[in-house]
Parts: sequence; C-alpha cells; structure tokens
Amino acid sequence: MRQLIELCALFSMLLIAVIYGRDYSRTGTMPIRRLPALDSVDEAVGRTTEMGRPVHFTTGTGGMVADTFAAFAVLEYLAKKTAQYECALIVSNADPVVHPITENIVRAAYHAQGKPESFKPSNIRYHSDSMLAYVSGVWGIMEREKVAANIMMGYFFAESLLLSEGGVRTGAFQIAGTASTPQLPFLVAACDQTLIGEELFAAGAYLTEDPVRIGALMAQDTAKIASIGVILLGALAATVVSQI
Repeated sequence: MRQLIELCALFSMLLIAVIYGRDYSRTGTMPIRRLPALDSVDEAVGRTTEMGRPVHFTTGTGGMVADTFAAFAVLEYLAKKTAQYECALIVSNADPVVHPITENIVRAAYHAQGKPESFKPSNIRYHSDSMLAYVSGVWGIMEREKVAANIMMGYFFAESLLLSEGGVRTGAFQIAGTASTPQLPFLVAACDQTLIGEELFAAGAYLTEDPVRIGALMAQDTAKIASIGVILLGALAATVVSQI
C-alpha cells in the first residue's frame, strides 16, 4: 500500500511538472516571484564591465551538496554573461571535486557564447580544503585583482563572514545565497543581496527560464503545499477523534 501511494505521488508530481512546463512554454508567464538577488547578477556583471575589473565567484567549503549543485546553475549563467560582455571571471574553489566541475561549466559557457579563446583556465583556482587557507587565498585575489563584484553561492560555514568582509574591504558589490541557516545572518548583514534558504534552489529555473526546470520547481512547491495540508488535516482529525 505504501509503495502504491508513493508511486501515485510520483506520477502526480510528474503530471504537475508537465502542466506547469507546458503552460510556461505557451504563455511565457513566469510562475515564480521576483528574486532581487538573482536580478542583481546582470547588474554585477555590468558594474564590473564598466569598471574594467573582474567578477569573483565561489561555492564555499560545503563540497558536493545540494547547495553547490544549485550554485552551478548560477555559475553557468554568470559565465555566459561575463563571456558576452568580455568581463573577467575568477572562480575560487575549496573542494578538489568541485574544482574541475566549475572549470568545465565555465569552459562550456564560453564555448556556448562563441568565445572559447576568452576562457582562461588559470582563472579557475583551487586554493585549499583548509578553511583558513582557502579564505586567505580568496582575500589575496580580492586585494590583488580589485574585484568589483563578489558572488557567493553554495553551502558555507564560518568562512561566510570572512569572505564577505573581504568583499566589503575592497568595495565589491556582493551577492550571496545559501541554505545554511547559521550563516544567513552574516551574509544578509554583509552583502548587498542575499538568497535565503530555498530561494537558492530556484536559481536554475529562474535564470535559465527553462520550462522543464520551472515545471519541476512548481511540482515541488505543490507537493509541499499538499504535504502541509495533509499534516493539518491529520492533526485536526486526531484532535476531533480524541474528543469523542
């Protein structure tokens, strides 16, 4: 019985995803509220292009977790924009597994924009899996390269405030996003724009406007609403039964 319920739930989510995806393809109306932090990515690239200074991007020290996968979508979009406007992009990594993935994402983005010759592998930098060594490396980049924008997306630990302080010191326009609840207060305080919690996981659908991703996102939200409804109905039913 349990497996049947799970199977029905799966097919229901697939159906909802298809419906929302087809609806977006037909109408072009985004069923997602505006996210100022993601809207600011274009502003950050424009700012750095005008100033002739680079954009810095990092996913933190979280490793291969859900936040990092969500950050990859932001990096892909950012890399396409920097390639389009011929603005330098520097990516800092603290995880040896994340490092080659970010390099491939940026390389593919430059190829997609028809500017493979503009891609510089030396701008994709692995510092250390030690938090303080990694932060020191990023600080050095911020000071030497005079980055005009610092974008931090992923899962962060204590380095969140250290990295954002480095950006403040160099006057960088800062955008951050994480689902790490303990680090959110620091990022909100130190950065110009911040994605809070699950807003980060909507980044891929929001930036790419891909009907498949939008449909999947809306299916997840619908499932959450349905789950909350079931919990409330269950609590109400249990309360009524206990009073009989």
